[in-house]
Amino acid sequence: MSEQVFRSSLPPVPLPRRSVFTHLLGTSPHTPHLVGGFPASSPAFIDAATGVTISRGQLRSLTLQLAHSLIRLPEPLQQRGNGATTTRPTVLVFSPNSIVWPIMLLGASAAGYTATLANSGYNPEELKHQYIDAGAHLIFVHPSLLDTVKKMLTSIGCSDMHARVIVATSGWLTGVPDNVTPDMSGFIRLENLLGRGQLTSEVKFGGERSEETAYLCYSSGTTGTPKGVQTTHYNITSTIDMARPLWPNTRPCLAPSVAEAAGPEQPDVALGPLPYFHIYGMVKLILLPIALCTPSVVISGFVPETFLKAVEKYRATSLVLVPPILIVFARLDAINKYDLSSVRTIISAAAPLNRNLVFAVKARFERAGFNVAVVQGMSQRIHIRGPLETRLISPSWDVGYGLTETSPTVFILPNKYAYRHAGSVGVAIPNLEVRLAREDSGEVLTDIEGGGELWVRGPNVMKGYLNNPSATAAAITDDGWFKTGDIAVCNADGFFTIVDRRKELIKYKGFQVPPAELESLLLQHPDVADAAVIGVPSKEATELPRAYVVPARTIKKEETATFALGIQEWVARKVAPHKKLRGGVVLVQQIPKSASGKILRRELRDRAGSDMAHGQVGTPAKL
Repeated sequence: MSEQVFRSSLPPVPLPRRSVFTHLLGTSPHTPHLVGGFPASSPAFIDAATGVTISRGQLRSLTLQLAHSLIRLPEPLQQRGNGATTTRPTVLVFSPNSIVWPIMLLGASAAGYTATLANSGYNPEELKHQYIDAGAHLIFVHPSLLDTVKKMLTSIGCSDMHARVIVATSGWLTGVPDNVTPDMSGFIRLENLLGRGQLTSEVKFGGERSEETAYLCYSSGTTGTPKGVQTTHYNITSTIDMARPLWPNTRPCLAPSVAEAAGPEQPDVALGPLPYFHIYGMVKLILLPIALCTPSVVISGFVPETFLKAVEKYRATSLVLVPPILIVFARLDAINKYDLSSVRTIISAAAPLNRNLVFAVKARFERAGFNVAVVQGMSQRIHIRGPLETRLISPSWDVGYGLTETSPTVFILPNKYAYRHAGSVGVAIPNLEVRLAREDSGEVLTDIEGGGELWVRGPNVMKGYLNNPSATAAAITDDGWFKTGDIAVCNADGFFTIVDRRKELIKYKGFQVPPAELESLLLQHPDVADAAVIGVPSKEATELPRAYVVPARTIKKEETATFALGIQEWVARKVAPHKKLRGGVVLVQQIPKSASGKILRRELRDRAGSDMAHGQVGTPAKL
């Protein structure tokens, strides 16, 4: 191919080959007081609800204790696969955010396990696919989700649940009793795996072994079921080191607590409700804060006033959010009740951020007494300054773009270019190559002038899709280019803008919803002859899944609403919350398709604004 290859304008950074654990929590006999290059006494994670803190030294010790037990499993646990072929033992983590998440994640790494991270909203059927596909040997499960795991294991005929499941309790650490139920009887708990011994050293994954899979996050494709993205140790350590230059003025916490370090140069503190099972949450709220020695406050879910109280209490400087939460901020009067003067950065990730919302948030913070510099992009920062002193970090990096398959960052936009290149996602990060492909195997990919499908090559591109060589071959060329599926343009100054996407994934509040999965489910309904699913924009800064359904029988006009709502409710009972048909159900006589049978979703999107959708949540945005 002859397209121009774009390289980062930023200088390349050295990228060592070692395990994620070694990279973040490694030690040296010459500096025993340091963990990962920072004081062992520095706080790593703070539980928002209780204030309990895990220091860097404690985190290293706890993870090595867990790793010791994962290698030498106590009865009744057994390192037994579920029938799938895997290179290394794999543990599935099924839990909402919790103070013990980093211990499980890094303990698995230290023991040489692969960790596959499951959406905590999954039902038993959805969890089953990931459990089987990942070849998981063990499951870490939050006490509140144990029943889901038991139902899933029962559905596959598992007769030795107690050999496979570890209940991820946290009361032993926080002092708040876990909600113990009779169902937990006989299951090993997380605390049972601690205090049995400690590895003297982690599994290193040096050299070529750094290409082994560290994490399996599941990315939904436009066809079939979600695919396991094989993210290697080298992918993650490279992303971390390639991201470090983007935070040149980060203030590490070098004291044993944030309070002891308070002052004019208050250390950075991260806070966000993004789920850790999402690669953005894992990297931005667990791994990168460790690398930068910036304490991360652990909070599960988003309750507005609870969140704002945590910002005030822990003097959070960096908030990691998603657009629907910014919608709340734009309308929330309670912002005036809390001292948010510590906040320097708001990062909006995982979904596009509407320009109108950007300025609504800006106006809301200004009414609360803050001047806000806001830029627009796929994954952004909003920089806040108090009325008396500038709090902007300079240089700072605002807009970003990435995917699960790129671990996850590709582009960034310096704050100084925020308005000159408004809407751009920036320039490539160090060590990456980018091209805009106009054609692929003779197929014209876009008719947008100057545009092309964004292809990326570099050390943060995934190894491939697990157990899916055909999907891997379709996504990554023989010479290493990953096809993102997004259409982009590049201006004369080298700044990229995402203008469309070939992939048809629906993004609901940052979660991927594959249309094909919902279509396959709808076709299982006895009264559905054909179906298509698209995403429709919402004023809540997200996309809502909407189904177009061809009934298998004649539906009288007065029965239309009842029939459509029945379909919507039937789907809701069978999928995770983020996959519900919140965009409503539209009854049609036929689904528009090409001669080859491909659904013409563009035609459906073009008519969506005028369609009568039964059961749509909220007011639709103008198309």
